Amino acid sequence: MPLTSDIVATYRGPGRVVRRLLDLGPREDRALMFVMAFCVVAFIAQLPSLARRAHIEGLELDMLMGGALMGTVIILPLFFYLLAFVSYGAARLVGGQGTSYGARLALFWALLSSTPLVLLNGLVGGFIGSGPALTLVGIVWFAVFLWFWLAGLSQAQRRQE
Repeated sequence: MPLTSDIVATYRGPGRVVRRLLDLGPREDRALMFVMAFCVVAFIAQLPSLARRAHIEGLELDMLMGGALMGTVIILPLFFYLLAFVSYGAARLVGGQGTSYGARLALFWALLSSTPLVLLNGLVGGFIGSGPALTLVGIVWFAVFLWFWLAGLSQAQRRQE
């Protein structure tokens, strides 16, 4: 199934999509692609607010973009790998029987499938700026991401391999 169709299907049933992805077999290249795609989209989502900040504060946009690129595309994937490892350990402590790959896939897929809301958050930050609208969109994104992650992690930890 195409990636965009899977993202839309995740909004209807995140556990089913993660189960289908797990049934394709463990492929670390797929998990890495998911987290890197999220990080690139998250970088792109920051551009409107970075441009707004550079304009308002009189800063160099290139410098802001370089810092955001370094943090989002280089450092953030490492943090997500660490977070997936910690979630795998926590799931094992409460009786999970899945693999560490399943925990990574659940987290990385939750991140990637929540990118439409990340992009909306970036647009609100760029066009409206800080305020209640940005906070509301951020809360909605986080709630949806958490729902996707926990539903996917639940499916991944049920998996016997």
